[in-house]
Amino acid sequence: MNFESPIPLHIQLKDFIKNEIVEGNFVEKIPSERELMERFSVSRSTVRESVNHLVQEGVLQKIHGKGTFITTNKALHDWLNTLNSFTETVRQMGMKPGAKLLSAETIRDFDYGNKVLQQSELFMIARLRTANQIPIAIERHYYTPQLGQEIARYNLDEATIYDLIENELNIAIVEAEQTIRCREISKDDAQHLQLTPHTNALCVERVLLGRNGQVIEYYESLFHPELYSLKLKTKRAMRGN
Repeated sequence: MNFESPIPLHIQLKDFIKNEIVEGNFVEKIPSERELMERFSVSRSTVRESVNHLVQEGVLQKIHGKGTFITTNKALHDWLNTLNSFTETVRQMGMKPGAKLLSAETIRDFDYGNKVLQQSELFMIARLRTANQIPIAIERHYYTPQLGQEIARYNLDEATIYDLIENELNIAIVEAEQTIRCREISKDDAQHLQLTPHTNALCVERVLLGRNGQVIEYYESLFHPELYSLKLKTKRAMRGN
């Protein structure tokens, strides 16, 4: 703990606990209040505030008389008013993200993607995404051949693609246009997500834009319908009397 930091101690402790969960150092439950107090030289109120935040986020759950346990098999949720990668969303919920590359190849016969990216050929990257090793989504990223091949040079079983685009390839991501709908899942995709074939899955389609509105990526993802949800917070418009 950094007692000189302007970041409150309960936030520092909350972030530490969440990171330990993500890295697999805390399994099933977290240490007791007393253990956390002694380890970090903080008060009981600091520990309780940290834990309460994580309970509210759905990362932990308290069981009376038994302790504070790590929530397992919980549904992921993401906010529509933010542009997060799958990796960021999973980490924010105190789970460990994973990826398995399914394919990285040049394709030609995808009319909508060809039109969006204004290319006769596209480079597609398909990955199975997991949270705590549970299959959650299949993501397909479509790029111009040049950009797609540059991204494919990296280890896509470990890398966060948006981090590669911004930090390694120096391409700024500014905004995205998203469409959300239900779609029947194919036999192969159903097998990857451990679903019954022809199940309807949550489909998110996204056009990723850079500076000056240029299209960087067309993205399509299929999410396990029981393990992922999208949230939107709205306010009622003020009306005159």
